[in-house]
Amino acid sequence: MKRSDDKGDMCQTLSEYESKQRLAQYDIPIVNEELVTSVDDALDAAHRIGYPVVLKACGPGLAHKTELGVVELNIDDDSSVKEAHERIVQRAPKDIDGVLVQEMVQGKRELICGLTRDDQFGPCVMLGVGGIFVEAVRDVVFRVAPIEPRDALDMMDELKGRALLGEFRGEKAVDREVLSRILLGLSRMGVAEPEVSSVDINPLVVRDGTPIAVDALVVAESSRLT
Repeated sequence: MKRSDDKGDMCQTLSEYESKQRLAQYDIPIVNEELVTSVDDALDAAHRIGYPVVLKACGPGLAHKTELGVVELNIDDDSSVKEAHERIVQRAPKDIDGVLVQEMVQGKRELICGLTRDDQFGPCVMLGVGGIFVEAVRDVVFRVAPIEPRDALDMMDELKGRALLGEFRGEKAVDREVLSRILLGLSRMGVAEPEVSSVDINPLVVRDGTPIAVDALVVAESSRLT
């Protein structure tokens, strides 16, 4: 998918797989996943990753995957992989890159992180409370990049829902060092890659105290994208 930004430049939304591979270059932890192009490869990937797994259609600009019916959760055996793969291929656009096979990451807390490029301030790093109430609560904080470790910690403390970062419903407190590393990675990306206009990591699932990027999209100016 390509779109024009306010300046008339053409922008491209990378696929979920490409987006997360790019984020991993900045030390941002991503879910264990493989991109496959056949049902046999999907089975092999599921065996390597270990059940339960998630299957998703994957391609540039493919957003709102749940609404399209191209996401299958909690798949726990070979026959279910085959059935899910068939359904996804039938429902997905014909020009997808393939199907993502991911480990099923579960946690009681979700955060959102991202990067936006402001006309006046330049790259800005974002942290917020995620989950089903993200639109209603709108609990987010921003910092202009580049940021330092102290800035990352301050962002966590400024959240209205910062109590969610502590011990929660029998789960460990969020590993602030890892979360700081994610925010600093986004900051470095914003400074180092001016072609990247936005990054959306949603959800950033907290599993056993460790935040992991489960879904992400990177938007970049296609004329400068390498």
